[in-house]
Amino acid sequence: MKYLIVIADGSADDPVHSLGGRTPLEAANLETIDMLASKGEIGTVITVPDGIKPGSDSGNLSIMGYDPRKYLTGRSPLETVAIGVDMNDTDVSFRANLATVDPAGAENYEDYILLDHGASDITTEESDILLQVINEKFANEKLRFYTGTGYRHCLLIHEGHPNAHTDYECMPPHDVPGQRVGDNLPKGKNADFIIDMMKESYKLLKDHPVNKAREARGLHPGNTLWIWGQGRKPDLPDFYEKYGVRASVISAVDLIRGIGTFAGMHVVTVPGATGTINTDYEAKVAYAIKEFQRGQDMVYMHIEGTDEASHQGNVEAKIRCAQYIDQRVVKPLYEYLRDSGEDFRILVLPDHRTTVEGRIHTSDFVPFVLYDSRNEAPADTSRKFTEKSAEAAHNHFPDGYKLADKFFERK
Repeated sequence: MKYLIVIADGSADDPVHSLGGRTPLEAANLETIDMLASKGEIGTVITVPDGIKPGSDSGNLSIMGYDPRKYLTGRSPLETVAIGVDMNDTDVSFRANLATVDPAGAENYEDYILLDHGASDITTEESDILLQVINEKFANEKLRFYTGTGYRHCLLIHEGHPNAHTDYECMPPHDVPGQRVGDNLPKGKNADFIIDMMKESYKLLKDHPVNKAREARGLHPGNTLWIWGQGRKPDLPDFYEKYGVRASVISAVDLIRGIGTFAGMHVVTVPGATGTINTDYEAKVAYAIKEFQRGQDMVYMHIEGTDEASHQGNVEAKIRCAQYIDQRVVKPLYEYLRDSGEDFRILVLPDHRTTVEGRIHTSDFVPFVLYDSRNEAPADTSRKFTEKSAEAAHNHFPDGYKLADKFFERK
């Protein structure tokens, strides 16, 4: 038996005014996924439990079968390990975005506006140059910034540093686009320590040649650090021991790669995978097929572009990316599995909703499609990969992590 899980990150949404009250999934032409829905099973699932902020950390833990209420210790540790940084149990790691703030004529950093949580998808190479400047100012034997992917980076604080704790309340920057910085700065024990680094980073980066060159190209500069997502190293049960499935993870996002690492999965590095709508879909598919061919039972394929388009408020890009996922990922992988002669199951779903109008994550249910080659049902075209169609099926999983038990047929 082969298993394929495809995560269209943040693809679920609320009705959009510019689409006449339809959601992007309803507006998109998802020929392959809807075909799987028509011959398979659809339903709804809560991937983010009550009391937990909606995000890809909690959502993907749920989909992989781990209850976030038990295993989520913070977002950043999952990313830190994924980029190859050793992390001790007593260390504290933070996500450090390279973001864009707009002074908008104000004198004080607190009165600036958070313009872009990812600085127009700043490249890893540009980020690395900027983080060298940051480390020259702040790094010591107990504290260092590490380059991740694109705008997503890590701050690691070791035991013995006076601020190596998690008692901070930090706001995810993608939840507060267009808002005043001062209304969303970290709070809690010694939070000024983080705030001061954020303020100083603006002074260090605003006139850096990398950012001046980006502005000359019409792109947002990575002119500030935004520090959040703190946590300590988690302890996830081994995925193979849990499900008896040899699993591989394919994602450009360090967070997803980190979950896979902690769960004992094989993490695949794909050249050209970017975490944006412009990722190399064909390369991801080729590497997924290689994983199946070398004997892996399951591929966990994560696509970030639909989420990024939502955070940018770009409904056209969100629809286009959903269609790319359908035609350039799900279709060729379905056809490969179909022609392999082996039984297979496919699960397609978002990890959470991300609204293009609000540009934020929400905890509302998301739709899923589950197709089993052994139990293909007569086609029913009313079953589609949309929020309304899935809700009408009355097949609901209030505890998202239990959907994995169903998918892998574990009691």
